[in-house]
Amino acid sequence: MTPNQSMLWTDRLRNIMPWGSSTISKAPKFAPDEPGAIVRGKGCRVWDADGREYIDFRNALGPVTLGYCFDAVNEAIREQMVNGIVFGQPHPIECLVAEMLCEVIPCAEQARFLKTGGEALAACIRLARHHTGREHVIQIGYNGWLNSLSAAGAVLPGRIGPAAPAGVPESLCMLHHACRWNDLSQMQAIFDRYDDQIAAVVIAADYSKMEDGRTFYPAVRELTRRNGTVLIFDEIVTGFRIAIGGVQEYFGVSPDMAVFAKGMANGMPISVYVGRRELMQDFGDVIVSSTYGGETLSLAAAEAAIRTYRDQDVVGHLWRQGRRLVTEANSLFEQYALGIRLEGMAPCPIFVFEAETGKTDTDRLQDVFFRASYRHGLSFYNVSYVNFSHRDEDITEAMDRLDAACGEIASEGADGCG
Repeated sequence: MTPNQSMLWTDRLRNIMPWGSSTISKAPKFAPDEPGAIVRGKGCRVWDADGREYIDFRNALGPVTLGYCFDAVNEAIREQMVNGIVFGQPHPIECLVAEMLCEVIPCAEQARFLKTGGEALAACIRLARHHTGREHVIQIGYNGWLNSLSAAGAVLPGRIGPAAPAGVPESLCMLHHACRWNDLSQMQAIFDRYDDQIAAVVIAADYSKMEDGRTFYPAVRELTRRNGTVLIFDEIVTGFRIAIGGVQEYFGVSPDMAVFAKGMANGMPISVYVGRRELMQDFGDVIVSSTYGGETLSLAAAEAAIRTYRDQDVVGHLWRQGRRLVTEANSLFEQYALGIRLEGMAPCPIFVFEAETGKTDTDRLQDVFFRASYRHGLSFYNVSYVNFSHRDEDITEAMDRLDAACGEIASEGADGCG
């Protein structure tokens, strides 16, 4: 195959940086079918370095909830840019957006800003340790790379480490305990083993089984309350998607603290850590500070995004179009008997691959599926999202492309392609 611009960018990136990307999950895994570099996006579509168009369900791994180059957000950024990006004192928009967030997030009485969800969770964990005088932390799901500290915990989304993560001292690893989603007996066992030593429980939902949160979240809330433990919800993915206020709004269970990031500003880099006033005021003693926490372009984008969520029923659209994606895609998978399905809640469903003879075949099926999807102009990820710019006609066209991709897989046989 003649090298194309996308492949050339992949080679250059791999030569100059580990993994070939600053974000591991963005490094092309299915080259040459997967684009090596995306150069622009509009609405729900992206174009690679060779000009090939894709209907996009990756959405930058989740932050793009409204669509690429969404007019209201872009205009807010342009207007603020004229007046300055970052200053030596707070800008009024820092207060305004914090107030907006405290209106829409159930547990939020005060708020502060950082740039990534992982660092905001680290801030919450540090505060929980100070507030309780305890050291141990229970973690469910992936809470960002700098919080991936426990043995056999999530080191990446969906990837469990077999032992202590590389570069983590054993003494620190022993203070962090991985717990499975919706496994109250395992959590209780950790509480029993470290009686009166658990500072915090941090929960990121299992996307394929998120509905279990209807009973799991209230049970964890009661368990942490009985034990004087700070409950922290990782709403990095679920916030502004399952509901504006995330799973705590959807399931009606308020944690002590929470972190929101992806979806907060339609792709601009920003995160917020919020919580009860009693806890948040401990940040007078627990020092968390960042030069760019109050950077105004991201805050302007967040203000515009939140107004759009509130005024245009964005979340309702994500549910409606997500249900259509899940229903019609699963119908195609069943029609072609591929052993693939989408599971979980409609705004953020996850692909599940069910090859019959074990992991090797499952991996091959996954490889074949994503490669075929890219060849037919569909950009999927393990967790695939719709955004506010996915209109009915886009979903129709995407399903036509998926039909062609599934037909190709079925005609060639999963063992024979990829």
